[in-house]
Amino acid sequence: MKEEDSIKSVKRRTAGSVVALFFILSIIIMSCDRGANDPGWDYFPDMAYSPAYRTWSDNPVLENNMTMLSPVKGTIPRNMIPFQYERTLEDQVRAGLELVNPFEYSVGNIERGKVAYNVFCMNCHGESGDGLGYLFTSGRYLVPPSSVVDEKIKAQPDGSIYHTISLGYGVMAEHASLILPEDRWKIILYIREELQGERFELHYPEEGMPFVAD
Repeated sequence: MKEEDSIKSVKRRTAGSVVALFFILSIIIMSCDRGANDPGWDYFPDMAYSPAYRTWSDNPVLENNMTMLSPVKGTIPRNMIPFQYERTLEDQVRAGLELVNPFEYSVGNIERGKVAYNVFCMNCHGESGDGLGYLFTSGRYLVPPSSVVDEKIKAQPDGSIYHTISLGYGVMAEHASLILPEDRWKIILYIREELQGERFELHYPEEGMPFVAD
């Protein structure tokens, strides 16, 4: 009986030693490093290294061995409405005749226009729209920006101003890549109502409804 217990005890110790040895060897194998900046052994290289070509890498499959190709001419991103005008005076006038602001003079739209104006326009055109923004008054920008409260700007249709915001005018750069189309229109609402002093019939939220800027 004692002999059987002794044999069982030896087997248990042996099994425990084998398990411990296996655990230690596993740690050693996994911790092996091929270099200071190397993550170690790659057990699934097809997951660690993508077979796809990198953006700027050579690609023998495509034209001129270039991976990064320009989109096909006429390609339009999903959910984008192309702006069918060029940066010319003629197209600025045409935009003024053809484009109509699709947003009404509501409190929410004007409030949103103010937010967008303060972010994208105020540093050049000034808080009151007189062209005395920080970039000019601080001397960082030598060319005086246009005053959006000038009679000439007041006389421009909304479509012409939208064209200017989108494509730029003179030394003013385009802002179509920075400002969403709806925010460009709402900036115009804010300029008309608050800066140029034109007064329109505003649409307020229904009584009891919380105010939320569009």
